[in-house]
Amino acid sequence: MKAAEPAVDGFPNQAAIYVAATRPPFILATVMPVLLGLTFSVYQYHTLHWFTAALTLFAAMLLHAAVNVLNDYYDALNGTDDMNTERVFPFTGGSRFIQNGVLTRQQTLVYGLGLLLATVIIGMYLVSYAGMALLWLGLIGVLLGWGYSAPPLSLNSRGLGEVSVLTGFWLLPCGAALVQTGELSLTLLAVSLPVGLLTANLLYINQFPDRTADIQAHKMHWVARLPAHTARWGYVLIALLAWSLLLLLVAVGMLPVLALLAALPAVLSFRAARILLHNAGRPENLAPAIQLSIQAVLAHAALLALVLLVSAFAG
Repeated sequence: MKAAEPAVDGFPNQAAIYVAATRPPFILATVMPVLLGLTFSVYQYHTLHWFTAALTLFAAMLLHAAVNVLNDYYDALNGTDDMNTERVFPFTGGSRFIQNGVLTRQQTLVYGLGLLLATVIIGMYLVSYAGMALLWLGLIGVLLGWGYSAPPLSLNSRGLGEVSVLTGFWLLPCGAALVQTGELSLTLLAVSLPVGLLTANLLYINQFPDRTADIQAHKMHWVARLPAHTARWGYVLIALLAWSLLLLLVAVGMLPVLALLAALPAVLSFRAARILLHNAGRPENLAPAIQLSIQAVLAHAALLALVLLVSAFAG
């Protein structure tokens, strides 16, 4: 059954509107990489400070919420979401809060900037605790989050959306661990890369239902630049790279053998790939593939975090 889009009379109060406008279910994509970074701290350094861990998680969630809200604003500004008749709600085509009159553009912009400011304030406290290395990671995260949709960077429109998401979600576990340990771990940089790739692949498959509207709005990401029957293979390539890298990390001893359990969600990725390969030109059929892609990245991060935690206590 198709999910219902937001309506003006669909919320009990203003607070519920503003919470829902951040698209909370999708913020899980940020929660799991942060938990991966925190469990790596326990695994590698046997340390975890609960207050700073909770604050790190909250700041990361706020940043993701800000990106979601600002993306809605800028997609409304350039007309992308207004033109999107092939969206697969709630996965693509934005939150529809502006298009359905729940929030105005101005309210959305002010709210998104407020969330971003709150992220920066918490981030500066964490920098005072963890050191300047966190400042640089945080600046990269804020720049990528804001510049994903916002001019003059408009990274997604320039074909750099997947690179932005890959970089952000690759560095997210590293930042979470850095707050705990004061060190930027090269091992974690490698271990986090499959999470980044799988999250970028989620963005990639989400571009297919938005493809026609994005072309009209001159948002020329790679799914828009390439014919759909060619672009579909990009998903397969990214998935193969992510899962092969995980196996390599185990093979060279950077992860324990038990981490092979975190490769089990590869089945979900390749089921999604099969659906996409048969339906790249029929976006109305892609909801199951998008759901499988979400499940793959969340399950991978959760299983890997669990393996690291078990290994820490077993060792």
